[in-house]
Amino acid sequence: MVNQDTSVSRETTVGSTPSNPSPEFHDTPIAAAAARASQVLTPGGAGELPRPQSTRVLTVANQKGGVGKTTTAVNLAAGLALHGLGVLVIDLDPQGNASTALGIDHRVPGIASVYELLLGEVRLADAIQNSPANDRLLCVPATLDLAGAEIELVSLVARENRLRNALDEQTLKDLGIDYVLIDCPPSLGLLTVNAMVAAKEVLIPIQCEYYALEGVGQLLRNIELVQAHLNPGLHVSTVVLTMYDGRTKLADQVAEEVRRHFGDKVLTTIIPRSVKVSEAPGYGMTIIEYDPGSRGAMSYLDAARELAMRAVQQ
Repeated sequence: MVNQDTSVSRETTVGSTPSNPSPEFHDTPIAAAAARASQVLTPGGAGELPRPQSTRVLTVANQKGGVGKTTTAVNLAAGLALHGLGVLVIDLDPQGNASTALGIDHRVPGIASVYELLLGEVRLADAIQNSPANDRLLCVPATLDLAGAEIELVSLVARENRLRNALDEQTLKDLGIDYVLIDCPPSLGLLTVNAMVAAKEVLIPIQCEYYALEGVGQLLRNIELVQAHLNPGLHVSTVVLTMYDGRTKLADQVAEEVRRHFGDKVLTTIIPRSVKVSEAPGYGMTIIEYDPGSRGAMSYLDAARELAMRAVQQ
């Protein structure tokens, strides 16, 4: 049985209460959230995480829509950046939701985007933009032009390798990028294949609801095909349980099923269902910037820490 409070236990991790809390601290939930937010936003308050030996490239993929894929990508990126790591988010979804959440105006005419990057019209360094939320948080935005990219890519040489060839290792090193998170569209088309060929790891967000595992089998088969023909080093390294509602038995049952299938690839941290998490993109922010003291923000900070620490332990 999954503990409902797993994702928000803060006794020894980021956002924990002070060792000698003032009497006012426990007065209201709002006061507690404000205290956590103050600690997180204080320079160095989130703590530092060890840098990986080389840049980790993770594809955030799940062809089922509405599972928290983009939300997980941008908030994990923000959490890693807050812990002092350099993070690049590549928005491969034509809707551009990841770009919006990171505060990047991707509707500006003539903006260099992932579309031009895939077609070889710009270099990686020219397409990268800084998120106003954090100097360590970078993004290659998506524009509506990307909607037609799959058709244009069909006739190109080495069409499955376009993104991998565009990820210039020297540029990533010069910019101090420790993590690259690729946000995929909700499909298993050529854009998603490009993301899988460019990455070494796949991160799968799975919502704690009835249809959660439906379609994951197809995703795993596609990953196996990419492994066999295009990228032998690709593997599922991380599974994140999202939209957890502890009031229902169903959420626990789905979580147990996912853990039984994926084992220790599933993060201990569970992302709770949260209105604040849903609201944040509407303001062009991640949840960590929008409401840093909320349960959602604390959960994503924990997930980011767990993701980073697992790499060091392995």
